[in-house]
Amino acid sequence: MQISMIGLDLAKNVFQVHGVDADGEVVLRRKLRRGEVLIFFSRLSPCLVGMEACASSHHWARELAALGHTVRLIPPSYVKPYVRRGKNNAADAAAICEAISRPTMRFVPVKSTDQQAVLVLHRGRDLLVKQRTMLINALRCHLAEFGIVAAQKRTGLAQLVALVKDDAEEGVPVLARRALEPLISQLQQAQVAIARLDKEIEAWHRSDPASRRLGTIPGIGPIIASAIAATMLDPLHFRSGREFAAWLGLVPKQNSSGGKERLGRISRQGNRYVRRLLVIGATAVLRYGRTKTPGNRWLQALLERKPARLVTVALANKMARTTWAVLAHKEDYRNRDDRVLDRTMAA
Repeated sequence: MQISMIGLDLAKNVFQVHGVDADGEVVLRRKLRRGEVLIFFSRLSPCLVGMEACASSHHWARELAALGHTVRLIPPSYVKPYVRRGKNNAADAAAICEAISRPTMRFVPVKSTDQQAVLVLHRGRDLLVKQRTMLINALRCHLAEFGIVAAQKRTGLAQLVALVKDDAEEGVPVLARRALEPLISQLQQAQVAIARLDKEIEAWHRSDPASRRLGTIPGIGPIIASAIAATMLDPLHFRSGREFAAWLGLVPKQNSSGGKERLGRISRQGNRYVRRLLVIGATAVLRYGRTKTPGNRWLQALLERKPARLVTVALANKMARTTWAVLAHKEDYRNRDDRVLDRTMAA
């Protein structure tokens, strides 16, 4: 039995294996328990192994690659068209095996443990930020029930916290104060944890050359730069900056036919976290740094014709393309005036 390709359907405890030979004939269908996976693959000759990109796929890809196998990770949406009929583990493994044999199939680069650790920092921070927002909203809503309303941002929040902690304040009932004190405690703990993770992310940003390079782009700080540097492992995996922007879901969704182009809203496919960070960075540029940002004439002209939110997404698309160019060419960001000056001096 000479196996050339294997489709491996991952799970928590029970894994499904589907193997074919060089002629495409099925030679293996088998279920494996979690503890049997590495033992089974260690006894096989090196072959091509395909898996769906999921939570544990990068770990198994590293383990199988250490055994000498060639591992390919496929987005689940690209595997679905190859499922013939029915939904079960065996059908999924067969579809994965069929998908990796396609010459035009796109694969997901395998992340290292360090890159995944950085992304865990980002995911943990993002969860804490959401919890902080929930706690702040809950505190404001509960106090509004007693007619206590404060200004927005940190100043108003500090006033509300002081009112709850002040035992002499008669506007807050005792029972309500007992219920709000744990929320305030969790809020303070979340703020401390977020600040600690921010320092960890900034430290990694300073130690990584690619992340520092991305930090030279207007609107991109340590958080956005480190997230992109840890996500886009190889910029040459994308043919152009537009392909990277399309992977992030920042390009119009097409419904074209018969030679007529029909473009809709952005597709919102791909990495939602990085896309959201780029939109936030573009919003900051539009709100605070528009006059200082290179290409502000383009922004001004676009704002005269389009709504501000649409311009924000367009700027996020442009920032995504710029990040790809910076990483692909391994150069710091230079604005248009610097490039014109370089060409003038060279001439």
